[in-house]
Amino acid sequence: MTDFTTALHDFAAEVRTRLAALEDLAAGGGFDAAIDLLTDAITSGGVLYAFGTGHSEAFAMEIAGRAGGLIPTKKIALRDLALQGDLPIAELKGANLERNPDVADRLFEIAEVGPHDVVLIASNSGVNGSIVGFALAAKRAGNPVIAVTSYDHTMQVQPKHPSGSRLKDIADVAIDNLAPYGDASITIGADVPVGAVSSITAAFIAQVLTLGVAERFVAKGETAPLYLSANIPGGDEHNVALEQQYGISRTA
Repeated sequence: MTDFTTALHDFAAEVRTRLAALEDLAAGGGFDAAIDLLTDAITSGGVLYAFGTGHSEAFAMEIAGRAGGLIPTKKIALRDLALQGDLPIAELKGANLERNPDVADRLFEIAEVGPHDVVLIASNSGVNGSIVGFALAAKRAGNPVIAVTSYDHTMQVQPKHPSGSRLKDIADVAIDNLAPYGDASITIGADVPVGAVSSITAAFIAQVLTLGVAERFVAKGETAPLYLSANIPGGDEHNVALEQQYGISRTA
């Protein structure tokens, strides 16, 4: 039990240190460029498209369609290639699809990203083919890209896209999620790596971006378009009305 308690405290310290650093960065204006892009997009009638593969899909879920989150948002997932495209469902298994750069253009087409929309992409490694390819597709279409990635990790691995690019180099704004190389933040016993932090820091970043956009609306004397929990009285009615106003349809 003592060893577990030590590991627990060590992991909690690693998380707290990173969240405190992100808090300081945001308080010092380090997120302002991303917040401005998001606010301008919504003000112009645009939508915030969030994409992540593997565990980074959790970031997209924090951005799009959750209580306390912004309503003009949509989540993109690789399974859309099967659910809305013609990709065989069997090909969704394993990690091959997220590493495949050839699926990115089709996924971007299915997403129907509009001219006033912003694309947010989370990837801890920042090098997988589908992620980099989607970012490049967004840039070709003229859409701003915001990236959330681990600078420590991405600079220590080779890009898997034929362009040789990393996500952070394509993005208009890149935010370091402060995860270490390999994601695990501590070791137990014989140097067994454990305690991944990227999902925690990415979720915090997503919420900070949401807070920032909401503050921008309030500063202008406007009401931010935010979801209420569907599990409180009037939540569904509030959400559906604003979804209709912004042309958002929640199908997944």
